[in-house]
Amino acid sequence: MSITPLKTAPGEPPRTAADVADTVQVMLARLRAGGAQVALEYARQLDGWQGAITVTRAEIDAACARVPQTLKADIAWAHDNIARFARAQRATAQDMTIELRPGLVAGQRQIPLQAAGCYVPGGRYSHIASALMSITTAREAGVPDITACSPPCGSQGIPDAMLHAMDLAGATRILTIGGVQGIAAMAFGLFGAPAADILVGPGNAYVAEAKRQLFGPIGIDMFAGPTDSLILADDTADPETVAADLVGQAEHGANSPVWLATTHRPLAEAVMARVPALIASLPEPNRAAAAAAWRDLAEVMLCDSPEAMAQYADRKAPEHLHVQARDLPWWLARLRAYGSLFLGKTTTVAFGDKAAGPNHVLPTSGAARYTGGLSVHKFLKTVTWQEVDDRALPDLARITASLSRAERMEGHARSADIRMIAARAAASSIG
Repeated sequence: MSITPLKTAPGEPPRTAADVADTVQVMLARLRAGGAQVALEYARQLDGWQGAITVTRAEIDAACARVPQTLKADIAWAHDNIARFARAQRATAQDMTIELRPGLVAGQRQIPLQAAGCYVPGGRYSHIASALMSITTAREAGVPDITACSPPCGSQGIPDAMLHAMDLAGATRILTIGGVQGIAAMAFGLFGAPAADILVGPGNAYVAEAKRQLFGPIGIDMFAGPTDSLILADDTADPETVAADLVGQAEHGANSPVWLATTHRPLAEAVMARVPALIASLPEPNRAAAAAAWRDLAEVMLCDSPEAMAQYADRKAPEHLHVQARDLPWWLARLRAYGSLFLGKTTTVAFGDKAAGPNHVLPTSGAARYTGGLSVHKFLKTVTWQEVDDRALPDLARITASLSRAERMEGHARSADIRMIAARAAASSIG
């Protein structure tokens, strides 16, 4: 098997710079010490927001009333898919009990976290779908308290459609605050919110770094970097469609790589010839973002077999993996490392990004080698329990004591011995 590069990436996606990490560390220290007042100062300084942080019920209702009914219907359609998929996932996470041996019963429980913080990015784009993906999934997992925050879009605050989506998805409260200060508000329990047990949702480098530094006492969905996408295509794929899909993902940003692996050289050449024109047709700032991503980070690889394409994909472990090739069942069974898989030319990553149902908060930067994306399972604790009665006690205590002494842990051994002695004494008194 061989892979021949037809276009290589001269650059690499930038990693978190030391100055970003240092800035976030200082900000979090100030926010931890100063609480809501410091968060408000950062909101004024960095977000340019002069209004109240907490969005009132009246403001939410007024914003929802301004959203066109057709857009509301579209948001509802996407929300229904996302909620139904998350609900089906939740049904796979079950409590269970098993009697391992007579008198030794163990089990597991699925316990929802009590408070979640959902960050909904703003800025260049208005991420309505991100609001649906994170908040809806937490709600379907059974989290009772969900704080959602998003940066303001100028003096209007959070855009109306975003507020509507956040409310529809089930946010307990909505905060107009972004960046590190927004993450801190949810983590530290500011502006009337309880301290979050978990922080989820995509964001810029400062948001990602804040989540990374807070991780430990607080859970996070994942360490997220720039979005990335890989297409695997054979001679059945349409070059125009493949090119459009690559450009569609490249518009995320200049640091968002897109890759193509194919067994068909004419397809690769046609795609590389078509991409520049498709990028040129985009509006700004999308055009500049896509042009930089294609120029600096894109790869096109010619593979001599489907297996070579699959091996390339497994090494890349992309966030989004799109197969436009024959024998889709083979690809579904063969591929092993991806955030989400998109099968067939009538599918597109954009469907998953916006409305199809499976979550679009996914592992990036190769993290799909070891983890999947955001799901109801991130909002659940799988905890275990056990109970022992006299039938299991003799063997369990004896073996526990034996293993403990082999490990030179005498205290453990004695805690097993004392139960065995008590059980024998109780049996003698009955006898």
